[in-house]
Amino acid sequence: MDMSDAVEAKSSRLKSVVWNDFDRVKKGDAYMAICKHCKKRLSGSSSSGTSHLRNHLTRCQRRSNHGISQCIAAREKRKEASLVISNISFDQDQKKDDDLHLVNIKFEQEQLKDDMFSNGNKNFDQRRSHLDLARMIILHGYPLTMVEHVGFKVFVKNLQPLFELMTVNSIEADCLELYEKEKQKMNETLDKLPGKISLSADVWMAMGDTEYLCLTANYIDESWQFRRRILNFIMIDPSHTEDMLLEAITTCLMDWDIDRKLFSMTLDTCSTSDNIAKRIGERLSQNRFLYCNGQLFDMRCAANVINIMVQDGLGAVSEIVNKIRESIRYIRSSHTVLGKFNDLVKEVGIQCKKYLILDNQIQWNSTYSMLETALEFRDVLTLLQENDNAYRISLSNVEWERATAVTSYLKYFADVTNVLTKSKYPTANIYFPELCDVKLQLVEWCKNSDECISGLTLKMRSKFDEYWEKCSLGLAVAAMLDPRFKMKLVEYYYPQIYGSTSAGRIDEVFDGVKALYNEHSICSPLASSHDQGLAWQVGNGTLCLPGKDSRDRLMGFDKFLHETSQDDDMKSDLEKYLEEPLFPRNVDFSILNWWKVHTPRYPVLSMMARNVLGVPMSKVSPELAYNNNGRELDRDWSSLNPATVQALVCSQDWIQGELES
Repeated sequence: MDMSDAVEAKSSRLKSVVWNDFDRVKKGDAYMAICKHCKKRLSGSSSSGTSHLRNHLTRCQRRSNHGISQCIAAREKRKEASLVISNISFDQDQKKDDDLHLVNIKFEQEQLKDDMFSNGNKNFDQRRSHLDLARMIILHGYPLTMVEHVGFKVFVKNLQPLFELMTVNSIEADCLELYEKEKQKMNETLDKLPGKISLSADVWMAMGDTEYLCLTANYIDESWQFRRRILNFIMIDPSHTEDMLLEAITTCLMDWDIDRKLFSMTLDTCSTSDNIAKRIGERLSQNRFLYCNGQLFDMRCAANVINIMVQDGLGAVSEIVNKIRESIRYIRSSHTVLGKFNDLVKEVGIQCKKYLILDNQIQWNSTYSMLETALEFRDVLTLLQENDNAYRISLSNVEWERATAVTSYLKYFADVTNVLTKSKYPTANIYFPELCDVKLQLVEWCKNSDECISGLTLKMRSKFDEYWEKCSLGLAVAAMLDPRFKMKLVEYYYPQIYGSTSAGRIDEVFDGVKALYNEHSICSPLASSHDQGLAWQVGNGTLCLPGKDSRDRLMGFDKFLHETSQDDDMKSDLEKYLEEPLFPRNVDFSILNWWKVHTPRYPVLSMMARNVLGVPMSKVSPELAYNNNGRELDRDWSSLNPATVQALVCSQDWIQGELES
């Protein structure tokens, strides 16, 4: 349409903020609205309203995110008057606790037009303050509704009267804007990683029956620091079927473009996890994205398998635990009963300084502490039954013995869990010796003469063996990369675990180490062409030389040089590493710092170490290591729409990680 004779049409009725982004012109009897960003023409008639103009702005490609947020903020500002605090006085009487009393608060209407205001010699940045508020809410997990709380409004207006108050919708828009910015930074970080990424998956509970799938990237960055960063936080159906979870994880990999960067994936122990890991691993192996044909891809959470065995143990003696729990409730029910109990304690001569306390049934270590203390007062509880007719709870000697056995198991598992989750350096190498001991301990427990206890331990052992069969190679390779142990730790434990077949098992580990090293040697940017020439494929004995023609008649000569050379310079990283003395054991030893220092000496092996040591052998945080219910989403955030929840949870994790760094 020819607009050469169109004229600007001004009207005092154009009150909507949307007209800040449109020019209204008149051509003949028709009114047009022309977008200032993309110049698209829309109806500008007063009878057409403004909804179509707002819809266009949300789709306009040339309009910046900053402009969208300003539009939302301006729109919301018209709905709610700015708050101005005036005539505020404070009680002049100074009390001992220095409490201040806010009195005579007035609310007035005020329209602030500009984002920047002069305040003496300083400029007040309205937009920056809004984003700072959004960042604060994200970082500390505050509810979005706090921006509409009267107390917050009073505080802000006293602090800075020029600050434009926000609504829930406007602060939500700012949080989403921050999420996009932080996601871009996270994308750049993942693109620049020198090594691979290991993915872990958790299910979080939210308000009601809602569940979220949390996918976390685990990796060792360029400064040799172990990092965990949440990538996606997706609402899923409570049934979370295998196909649905597979689709969610696959979408995440494609969204972040990290499928070719994956090294391993850590899931909980269950049949669904088996199938998901297998199907994802097969897809990646077909594209040759995984090392060693995916042998180290499918890992399981060590803390999870321990928690499963703990629940089996508590389930086997649940009636006994309930009796002890009811006994404690009775003793603490009145001062009279408690006094009688304390008298019996003195009579028996027990010097225990602990007190009978009820457990928190959500925390299994709390149940362990309750049982441990109750066992200290076993004789007193038996006497109480004889001296108090109202106390009708009785435990037989067999029940006490079973409680004693299970409590000892819980103590052992608590000690192992502490090592695995509270280590100063929670890298993959710390797990092998602890879990080897668990396997040996389960064998001993199965020898218990009580059929109930031996049956329980057989059940626990069966579940642990499933975990061990899947993860033992990864655990052993990680232990080999610890310069304090190398292959010696495998050679120490395997004869105890496998007996006469241990030699073959040790060879399997070493073959796996060599195969993994060879593949890293081929693709390592740090390795020289000479180092790559020493890479041999395990199994068929064929030399793998990247970039060389398979018809090269001197490939056999290269192999001959490798086999006959005694020069230390001709040895591979792996050979040098294994031949050198073990590093002294030190309580405060940092394996990542060791590899950082020794990267120049072992360029290929250090690349392998970066990938293996970054595998999350346990994905449970220390504060949830003993929790029976798993992670739970904050109630305030649970009520938000799923896209906003993902933005808040992911942004919070990224901002916290940036601060820690």
